[in-house]
Amino acid sequence: MATSKMHGNEVDTDVDLVARLVAAQFPQWAGLPIRRVPNWGTDNALYRIGDDMVARLPRTQRTVVTLEKERRWLPELAPHLPLAVPVPLADGTPGGGYPFQWSVYRWLIGDDGTPRRVADPSRLARDLAEFVGALEQIDPTGGPAPGKHNFFRGEPLAARDAGTRAAIVALGDAIDVHAVTAAWQSALREPEWQRPPVWIHGDLDLRNLLVEEGRLSAVIDWGSLGVGDPACDAMVAWKALPADARDVFRKALAIDDSTWARGRGWALSQALMALSYYTLETNAVLVTEARQWLAEALADTR
Repeated sequence: MATSKMHGNEVDTDVDLVARLVAAQFPQWAGLPIRRVPNWGTDNALYRIGDDMVARLPRTQRTVVTLEKERRWLPELAPHLPLAVPVPLADGTPGGGYPFQWSVYRWLIGDDGTPRRVADPSRLARDLAEFVGALEQIDPTGGPAPGKHNFFRGEPLAARDAGTRAAIVALGDAIDVHAVTAAWQSALREPEWQRPPVWIHGDLDLRNLLVEEGRLSAVIDWGSLGVGDPACDAMVAWKALPADARDVFRKALAIDDSTWARGRGWALSQALMALSYYTLETNAVLVTEARQWLAEALADTR
């Protein structure tokens, strides 16, 4: 049976389809059990292959290029990072009624970094700062600038103004329009990043942080990877950290005032866009998280 859809132009996938694709294209893995990953991705449908692998199937045409980018850059970035990242194992091709290229990755052990699984939020803040700092230090030469391939993560904040204001209008009475608008305008007044662009993950939220025994162990889902404004990754402070751990993260990375304020603006913008696009029926987890991001970002502007 096909899974429920998050996007209007999404293709159908199910366990039987993945089993057929694997058997036809990777016969060495034929017969391994296939099962859907409960934490369903927004851009890729995820299926476990045996115990050690995961198939990632783009939900829409747009996501195909993000997987191509991951396969190109993750092997180069991984040796410089202090945490585990996905390892591409094989490239799948269209077949069996499925129209896109797809990928097989090594399965990374760990649970989503929800607050109840994190033993020490301040330790998480330091681990995140170490990871982001290491990523930013990697030579960005040749890295992809913000664009459709990474949903424009890392672009100047002003470039998100029209989309963010449209989301505010769409949400209407569901949010505090005055407070949200004031907070967004405050972020837009900050100077943009004037130094060379840096590598960014682009989507650091709880679903993409894995923990083992209470400690951050891996960072997954690199579809928003690119080079741009580091404020885009600074927004993890409002997406994954409680208020009393944010300062630990900021000090560890020595984030300047403008970048910090833009990071809060990124958190606002992404929360608003997610809430105006998804519903509790299409993506209850992300809607719940986005409400929290919005509340945390607004609390810090008052």
